[in-house]
Formats: sequence, structure tokens, C-alpha cells
Amino acid sequence: MQLVLTREQRELRSAVRKFLAEHAPPARVRELIDGDGHDAVLWRRLAGELGATGLVVPEEHGGSGAGHVERAVVLEELGRALAPVPFLASAVLATDVLLALDDAEAQAELLPRLAAGELIGAVSWDAESAPTATRRDGSWVLDGRAPQVLSGDIADFVLVYARTEQGGSWFRADGADGVTRTPLRTLDPTRRIARLDFAGTPARQLSTEDADAVLAEVRGTAAVALAAEQLGGMERVLEMTVEYAKVRVQFGRAIGSYQAVKHRCADMYSAWEQAHSAVRYAAWTADEDRAQLPLAAAMVQVLVSPAYFQAAADTVQLHGGIGYTWEHDAHLYYKRAKTAELLLGTPDQQRARLADALAI
Repeated sequence: MQLVLTREQRELRSAVRKFLAEHAPPARVRELIDGDGHDAVLWRRLAGELGATGLVVPEEHGGSGAGHVERAVVLEELGRALAPVPFLASAVLATDVLLALDDAEAQAELLPRLAAGELIGAVSWDAESAPTATRRDGSWVLDGRAPQVLSGDIADFVLVYARTEQGGSWFRADGADGVTRTPLRTLDPTRRIARLDFAGTPARQLSTEDADAVLAEVRGTAAVALAAEQLGGMERVLEMTVEYAKVRVQFGRAIGSYQAVKHRCADMYSAWEQAHSAVRYAAWTADEDRAQLPLAAAMVQVLVSPAYFQAAADTVQLHGGIGYTWEHDAHLYYKRAKTAELLLGTPDQQRARLADALAI
């Protein structure tokens, strides 16, 4: 089991961090928040110059054939920078669904363009509120609502888990015909989420032996990817807090010299170290031991999600008055931490998944 990054993986991390520092600084992120919230130029450069969007895509489909550990490295850096790009939606969810399906035609058509950043994919995968799929005049159409779809308003196509008379199945919906896309105003202004309403939307059924198995597998890889993004955010808020504690003077002393502040920073660091090990292990299982992925994915979400939110909340508090202002970055990480904590289910649901995985 390899829990320490190799030299090549460390070089990938350095390259992505340097790239984002140049092209997605905090000022740029804030500028996009006030605009459409999506940096199309950054997205194309991530794909074209770094090949970041095709890390888990096999070489025969235009990717680099790397793995989930490398993708986790990239996600950590994106989480550090709060980069406003649809990586989680397109390079994680849409890509992983296609890889888990048995549809060679769809893989050959879509994976190369996803890896190249030419297309943005989104996934509607809420089984409880899944749209229905029926055949009309020999073709499949979708009806219903997907209440929350990551990057659904900017996606070129949507992969939809829908209910049919025979059970669950996966479909691909293209274009805007029969789809109403409504961008949602959420707590986190750096992540785009939309509501999709399907009304007789033309769709193509995708081949797979077990649609629910695909859903479960993608839920596992998505949990690992999200945890990696959260880990990067934890690292950044820890750095911000320690730096501030060194320079902020109160009562003639740097606040970092006070025991209460030191203990809080030590707790943040300890939580980050535990999360770091958990994410490395979970990413390794996604590459090397898929049988353990359900347990690793559930474990990493139960551990990392509350740890990131607590670290972000401590960052706001330890920055004092400035931490509560719009001009400081602390609130952006706080909002990302809270929404990420709930993105794949409530804490109770995540703990229930962990209990189910431990019972296997």
C-alpha cells in the first residue's frame, strides 16, 4: 500500500499549484463570483496544458491512463484555490459514470472530448427523485425534475439515472430540447448547481448490466474525489490561520503566542494529518482494491467532511473581526466546507453508509 506520493505525483502537485496561483488567484475567483461563476479559459487550460481532466481516462480514449491518486492530487489543489471550474461534475462524475458503464460507443464518443476539455458533462444521479424514462414513438424521453445537478446549467450533456418500467437505467440527454435549466443560488458562490426540469426530453439509453451497481460505484469514487478537494481546503485554511496568528498582535503579543490559539491551531493540524492519511488510503483503494472502496469512501467522508467544516469555522473565529468580512477569503472556505459536507448526503446518511459498509 502506497500512502506517500511518488516523485512524479509531487511534481504534478507542484505544477497544478503553480498554475492555479498564476491563473486562479483569489482576486480572479472573486471576480468570477460577481460574474457567471465559471472560468472557461481556466478550464480549457487545465485540460490542454496540464491534461488534468483526463487523468483517469484510459489512453485509448485520449486520457493519460493515470489513476485516482493522481486525480486526488489535482482535486486537492483545486480545493485549495476554490477554482471555479466544473471539475467535480465533468472530470469526476460524468467521466466515472461513462467508465463504469458497458457502453463502448458512448465511451469512444464522449471520453476523448471530456479528457480534452472540449465538453462539459453533468450527472443527475439522485435515485430518490430520479426522472422517469418512457418510450414514445420508438424513442426514449425523460420527464421529471433533477433538483440539484452540479454544473447542470453549463453542461453540454447530462447523464441521467432514471426509472423505467424495468427498473433503473442510465440515459444521455443532449442540448436544450425539453430541458429547463435553472441556476440555483446556493451558500457556496464558487460551485455551480442547477435544477433541471425534463419535459419529454429526448434521450438515448446507455448500455449497462446493472444500473444500480454503476450508481454505487460512482458514489464511491465521487466520495474519494470530494474528500480530496476538502483536504486541499483544510490545508489552505490551516496555513491562513497560522500565518495570521504570527502577525496579528493583541495586548502587545502575537496572538499565536497565546495557549488557546496554539491549541486550536494544533487541533486543526492534527485533523488535517488524519484526513490526509484517510484520503491517500481511499484514493489507493479506488485504484488498487475496489472491493474495499465502499468502506474507504464511507470512512473518508465521515472523517473529512466535519473536520473541514470545523477547520473553516475555526479559521473565521481565529481571524477575529476581519474573518467575518466579505473582503477576506475565510468566508469562502467556510461556505465551501459547509456545502461540501452535505453534497453527498447528510452526516446521518454518511454514517449509515459507513455502518452498512462495516457490516459487509
